[in-house]
Amino acid sequence: MAGNCLKVALDRPIRILKNRGIVMNVVVIGSGYVGLVTGCCLAEAGNNVVCVDHDVKKVNALTGGTLPFYEPELEAILDEQIQGGRLTFTTSIRHAMGKANVVFLAVGTPPNSDGSANLHNLLDCAKTLGQAIPDDCVVVVKSTVPVGTCERIRRILNNATEIGRHTQRISIASNPEFLAEGRAVQDFRDPDRIVIGADDPHAFSVLSDLYAPFNLDGNRLILMDIRSAEFAKYACNSMLAARISMINELSGLAGALSADINAICRVLKGDARIGGSYLHPGVGYGGSCLPKDLSALIDLAQTVDEPADMLRSIQKVNLDQRERLFHAIRTHFNDKLRGKTIGVWGLSFKPGTDDVRAAPSLSLISSLVQAGAIVRAYDPVAEHAAQKALGDMQVHYSPCAMDVCANADALAVMTEWEEFGHPDFKEVAHQMRGNMIFDARGLYQSETLQRYGLEHYVLGQNKFGRVKMNVAQNNQRTWKQWFARQEGGEAAHSNLRKIVP
Repeated sequence: MAGNCLKVALDRPIRILKNRGIVMNVVVIGSGYVGLVTGCCLAEAGNNVVCVDHDVKKVNALTGGTLPFYEPELEAILDEQIQGGRLTFTTSIRHAMGKANVVFLAVGTPPNSDGSANLHNLLDCAKTLGQAIPDDCVVVVKSTVPVGTCERIRRILNNATEIGRHTQRISIASNPEFLAEGRAVQDFRDPDRIVIGADDPHAFSVLSDLYAPFNLDGNRLILMDIRSAEFAKYACNSMLAARISMINELSGLAGALSADINAICRVLKGDARIGGSYLHPGVGYGGSCLPKDLSALIDLAQTVDEPADMLRSIQKVNLDQRERLFHAIRTHFNDKLRGKTIGVWGLSFKPGTDDVRAAPSLSLISSLVQAGAIVRAYDPVAEHAAQKALGDMQVHYSPCAMDVCANADALAVMTEWEEFGHPDFKEVAHQMRGNMIFDARGLYQSETLQRYGLEHYVLGQNKFGRVKMNVAQNNQRTWKQWFARQEGGEAAHSNLRKIVP
């Protein structure tokens, strides 16, 4: 039944909407994060879109307007486009194709045990697609794939069409996604750049028309060859990972030297050559992209005998940063974590999503449980995903943030959700048995917590918050006294003593 409805949807003629470009029949194979965002936003632009997934339960849920994950604004778009008849779902690639003008391959490429990208499902979809692809359809690889994968897919498709006695050659393109979880809809609607890699004018022309509604100022399309487009996504994620690991390494070194990394970051951000993005010390990166893509690029480097020393160091620093936090907690309790109750605020790897893949919180929880600690955790949207990821690990999930604090010996803040930004510290201190806040995202000021009798630790400190504040205050007195002597002599120094506590 679903197949027949889809065929009707894709039998609609191409039409033109005023100020929105050419409207096309689009198939998106893969209804995961990238595929759903792509399908929903292209349907919102007026296209006829069919999303394909092998999971029957997921297809049924999506048809009913239910998302399999959390992403702001996406569920409303999903419901609206289903109701408008522009977005449908099926489990059959053959039924979906109809008179498709463009088909996106948005199949997941998870890491193998050696870090390489697993292309098994993607290549299987390409084989099935080859038996159903219509003439003049552009195949677009949206998945993040190693350089050369589009060429492999082209060979698969050409072989399949030859067997099927079709005469057309396949037009293929690489169109990597640059969607940040938690703001993916915004990123798709108003992209910084739209990368299209192809080697024939037809693919460039079709995709330029498809993306016209999103190329708002006419300057966002970046056209290139296929291999460069494939590599571009890995390059971007590696650079982002590098900035995160670099600031975390600098943070640790600054702490060891009793320097203030936050003050240092203000200096870095003031340099236009460096900029301010991703210069926020914390517990490291997680999620489905940066860890996976960095591992895949390191594996790809091995295949061409490149050492990739910096990529390996980026990866190591990120993993070490997680161990640094657990070490700080263990040190605070003198290596006696058994029976201690540790509260955890935040389970997703970042706010705005329920994605817990490679989340630092799960690494910490695993280490704490193995050390014999009692873990109580809360996240506004990611509890179910965390339960699934942690399996039968003994973790107590709380219905609200304050419940986590009840009789806790320490609290670890792992995700910068808005509700954690300005909690009622008086109530936190009242609920907790201990008084240490391990602030893995640098959300709080030590002075604020100390007013409520709470101690504060942020990654990059070599000592806990109260000691650090004493060092900072002493340094401030020293600086003020030095400047007073230089500028006003002993008289100014004497006046300064009256105003500096």
